[in-house]
Amino acid sequence: MSEDNRDKVRLQFLDEAQENLDKIESGLLGLGAGSVDSQTLDGVLRAAHSIKGGAAMMGFDSLSHLAHRLEDFFKVLKAGRSGVVDGETERLLLSSVDRLSQIIVLNRQGATVKEAWLESDVNPIIEQLHDRLGDPQPEDEAALLSAEFGEDMSVFLFETEVEGCLQRLEEVLANPEQPCLREEIMIAAQQLGGLGEILDLSAFRSLCESIYQSMEAASGQEKAIASLAIEQWRRSQALVFANQIALLPAQLDLSTLGAAEVNASPREQLDTASLPETFPEIESFDDAVLPMESIESFMEIDNALSMLSNLENLPSPEQETVTEADVEEKVPSTSPVIPILETTSAPPTPTPTPPSPGKSTPKSEPVAAPSTSRTSQKTIRVPVRQLEQLTDMFGELIIERNGLDLQLKSLRNLIGLLREKVKVLEQSNFQLRTEYDKVTIQSTSNSVASVATAALGSNNQFIISNEQKFDVLEMDHYSDLHLLSGEVMETIVQIQEVISDLEIHLGDTERNARQLKRTSKVMQSSLTQVRMRPFSDLLARFPRALRDMALQYGKQVELKVKGGSTLVDRTILEALNDPLLHLFRNAFDHGIEDPATRKAKGKPEKGLIEINAAYRGNQTVITISDDGGGIELDKIKAKGLKMGLNEADLVQASESDLLDLIFEPGFSTAEKVTDLSGRGVGMDVVRTNLEDIKGEIQVETKLGLGTTFTIKVPLTLSVVRVLLVENRGMLLAFPTNAVEEMLLLQPEMVIMNVGKEVLNWEGYMVPLIRLSPWLNFPRPPQMAGTETVPIINQPTVLMIAKGDDLVGIQMDRYWGEQEVTIRQVEGSIKMPPGFTGCTILGDGRVVPLIDALGLLRWIDNNGSTQSLKPSLDFLPAGGVESLLAEIDGGAPSSQLPKQKNSIMVVDDSINVRRFLALTLEKAGYRVEQAKDGQEALEKLQGGLFVQAVICDIEMPRLDGYGFLANVKSDPNFKLLPVFMLTSRSGPKHRKMAMNLGATGYFSKPFKEQELLQTLKDWINN
Repeated sequence: MSEDNRDKVRLQFLDEAQENLDKIESGLLGLGAGSVDSQTLDGVLRAAHSIKGGAAMMGFDSLSHLAHRLEDFFKVLKAGRSGVVDGETERLLLSSVDRLSQIIVLNRQGATVKEAWLESDVNPIIEQLHDRLGDPQPEDEAALLSAEFGEDMSVFLFETEVEGCLQRLEEVLANPEQPCLREEIMIAAQQLGGLGEILDLSAFRSLCESIYQSMEAASGQEKAIASLAIEQWRRSQALVFANQIALLPAQLDLSTLGAAEVNASPREQLDTASLPETFPEIESFDDAVLPMESIESFMEIDNALSMLSNLENLPSPEQETVTEADVEEKVPSTSPVIPILETTSAPPTPTPTPPSPGKSTPKSEPVAAPSTSRTSQKTIRVPVRQLEQLTDMFGELIIERNGLDLQLKSLRNLIGLLREKVKVLEQSNFQLRTEYDKVTIQSTSNSVASVATAALGSNNQFIISNEQKFDVLEMDHYSDLHLLSGEVMETIVQIQEVISDLEIHLGDTERNARQLKRTSKVMQSSLTQVRMRPFSDLLARFPRALRDMALQYGKQVELKVKGGSTLVDRTILEALNDPLLHLFRNAFDHGIEDPATRKAKGKPEKGLIEINAAYRGNQTVITISDDGGGIELDKIKAKGLKMGLNEADLVQASESDLLDLIFEPGFSTAEKVTDLSGRGVGMDVVRTNLEDIKGEIQVETKLGLGTTFTIKVPLTLSVVRVLLVENRGMLLAFPTNAVEEMLLLQPEMVIMNVGKEVLNWEGYMVPLIRLSPWLNFPRPPQMAGTETVPIINQPTVLMIAKGDDLVGIQMDRYWGEQEVTIRQVEGSIKMPPGFTGCTILGDGRVVPLIDALGLLRWIDNNGSTQSLKPSLDFLPAGGVESLLAEIDGGAPSSQLPKQKNSIMVVDDSINVRRFLALTLEKAGYRVEQAKDGQEALEKLQGGLFVQAVICDIEMPRLDGYGFLANVKSDPNFKLLPVFMLTSRSGPKHRKMAMNLGATGYFSKPFKEQELLQTLKDWINN
């Protein structure tokens, strides 16, 4: 093992030792008060044992020695022979833990632990503990081992842990490259040697040490030593299974390899004559298997050894510098400071010493009272910024997970395509072989007949000699083509086997991806819970505000809160502060009447405002209701007339449309201006603030009975499920909670009503909005190329709930539903109406996120480019004109990003298609390919849009002339430029192509620049 790897392992062990010290410290708290139970002592004992064994192996002698002493004290406590355990014993044990922590810091620095410091600061504590607790007795060791692990743990561990280790080594040895064989054997020797120490198998431990030393000193014989080591370990395993512990080998016999070259120094000579030739077959080890609880407890003991198996991936922890000030913080004031340290140039060599515990009859152990101090839930304070960072990182995880799903889906499609191609190849090979057999049989028969006729005319001896030969019906005759066909078939079968293996592994990967998806959902739920705060936190100041308003305005109002314990995302809760406060003040001012009016209406003089919060699906629903006079619709109409709204529209407007006017800027029905209301500001701000957090608000009122405002906000703002739809070649994301239903658009469902399109859906007349006219861009959006196909490749309608009504939005295609991360668009320009942000798909595409209700409101208000202009007033003077010019389409095309044009290449030669595709892609085109005219025609008829086609003439199924004739006869493709690229350069072929409507004619080999310039000219014009 290299020195760098050795140092990494040692530093990693120190990190693990510190973690074990933390467990010991937390386990000892409350020991003096009798609140530490037997199970906690088990954990403390295992942690100390792990530190002791690992430190001895790593060469940290002082750390191992002190941990060993602590382990002895814990054994005494566990055995129940310590008498009275008071607070002073607890203090001394914790002080020894502090000293262990200091030693770990010194070992991390590579510094020597001075004997003087041990004598003055460590040993006195150990001596005091020894006076109080004493030494463990051999019967204590046996009692602990038998009580904890059972009488025959060796069989189980050799069947599981040793077997797993040996299997890994055999795989490494079987690998032709044999990566890290030397390191693997040495790590296994250390790990199995530690296991031998735990199980008190001194011979097995000596064997492991002999293997370690042999491999460490080996030079050029690593493979031979590794094979022999695995053989000896397998033999040792079989001896343990056969209960022949006394015959375990204690050293690695290198006599057959040349021990002088290896320079090994084994401790004992193995008596191979004493080994039996065969071992009894072990049929079952059920009697030796322990309950899983005991197994898990035992496996924790070997924590210091198990981490060695991941040697190559271990990080290099940063060194920690210890100062006298640091020591004074960790050490009580009564303890002297650590003396000046002496650094060493290299870490000490491990010198493990095997203990020899005795075994005896286990003694009874006292049962401690269960601890109650640890049942309380602990909390910590975490900065909100860290929670936001966790949320952002989880969002990135969702994006990467979606990318993985997309790649797996693409890989599944590619494997399916590969299997189809192999089937085609298999059928072609079979047909070729069948046709060849027919030709061969016919030609052979004719040849035999002719030869026989000629021979009859010459001599009979020829006939006699040929009687010994077989004809084609009696025995098959194979030619080189037969053999080649057979080899092709063999290759096909092998490819099919590889495909099957790929499908198996892909299935496993897909299962892992599904598990990752489930885990991420649990993680999202947990992360959301961490970010939550109770809704009552937001309402803490409402009672005081209500009291002040009641005193100031002479109203008696009671506040009732339901669902105060409902958890709301911290960010959403903070954003709800101002809207809820405004609605609360509105309910008090506009809703609740004065006591005299209420009494005259037969109502209680004390009014009621009720606030309720609850979960509904993936939303949090908050209602604020009052039992006041309600909202008078006539006042809304009158105010609307004063604001210049059309009287006829107001008369025909529904109740929900009229109530929606109160959210318009400057709208107020208050007759006088007060500190609470009447200024015409507030309700529009309420809606705007809610839209910022993807929320919505609705209002219901009954005259004389009261008003209810309903607020709906998402559970979280970081991750949302969306429907991916396409309109005019642009992907859009609609949150699923905004879509009530999705259906196919059938032409017979669309009817005209008062000059507007409506959808006759299940007897209801639903307004239909064609979104295309409202999405006007300075340049057409580009639909990025994708290997996937839409789930619904025809027009669909999204049914959006707008209050109590439904509105249908028509889309071109539906691509599916998925969970995405919301990303806000940064910059000084506000988002257009109806857009609230964006999301990033797994393939990196950025998709706008639609605010369905905001988009519908903008359309209802006859939104246009002019409606965007007021939102741009904050831009610099020069920037406004420039931006508006771009919006109006006045910007020169050179200032706009160029959109890639799409070209289809049609040729039966795959190499020609690839070469031509590379040429065109290099020139900035996006290339689609087809292997013949039939496939090209099917792609065009299937909806593929290209700016031009480059086509060969001679192709199977449908040649270039046939493709050209079909395309030019279709009105949809009549103007599509088709350039012929063929090896036929004669005037006859050229004339026929031009007569069929070809745009241009090029001969192979073609001039690249001429072809590209011609394409550019035609596409631009």
